[in-house]
Amino acid sequence: MSYTVLALSSIGGAVVVDLMLLRSRLLFRRAFWVSYAIMFGFQLLVNGVLTGVPIVRYSSRTILGARLAYAPVEDLAFGFALILTTLSCWVTLNRRRAAISSRR
Repeated sequence: MSYTVLALSSIGGAVVVDLMLLRSRLLFRRAFWVSYAIMFGFQLLVNGVLTGVPIVRYSSRTILGARLAYAPVEDLAFGFALILTTLSCWVTLNRRRAAISSRR
């Protein structure tokens, strides 16, 4: 399976987790997109260094070839999926903790 297919699958999985499994619906919140924009900037910086030096290399057969700040766009897709899934879990756990606290 190519890196591109895995990256696209990770986005699909993260969206399913956010909207259907955890129902945190972060994709519809402005706060998520502002947070993501901040994290995206730092992701570009770190990926740019890692792939521009190059510490990390990718086979041209497994990626699309499009790059942003030296990083393949697939890396940005994985970053999006990671951030969305992590924040969805965080929101869900905080909701549950608040619900338990309010019952006491």
